[in-house]
Amino acid sequence: MSERSPAPGGLALVQSLVNTLDIESDADSLDGPEARARFGLSEDEVPGARELRESLRATLLAHAGHPPHREVTPLGELLAAAPLVVTVDTADGSATLAAADEGSLLSRVAAAIAQSLADGTWPRLKACEAPDCHWAYYDRSPAGRGRWCSMQVCGARAKMRRYRAKA
Repeated sequence: MSERSPAPGGLALVQSLVNTLDIESDADSLDGPEARARFGLSEDEVPGARELRESLRATLLAHAGHPPHREVTPLGELLAAAPLVVTVDTADGSATLAAADEGSLLSRVAAAIAQSLADGTWPRLKACEAPDCHWAYYDRSPAGRGRWCSMQVCGARAKMRRYRAKA
């Protein structure tokens, strides 16, 4: 739904995963082989990916100051099962954190979150406050107080609802 640019770095993976479900139409792209292939998922791994997606959505809602959309497994519990590895370049001593199992969506998401924590970008990945949307977006506003994935759609709807409620 969002016309915003994708999140930076590995957060684009997280954003893309959260946005596989269009809440308004109830269309879940993980039902199709294209989306499963994009995330490297077999059909058997889809339920776990959906659980991860909804835990991520609840966390992104929290980033925006909103309660979870429903009861979910806490994201920290899911990420605890994600093996990560730190590699150190012998030439310059630089270190990188990566998924120990590059095939695992959970590990790739954990590595993306860990890197975004180091970059300071994690809190800016949020979920739209519109209850019929909750689309993930990266808040690039100077103050970091964005509320909607799209001012033209979700923001306009919210403002119109407030206006009509006053009238």
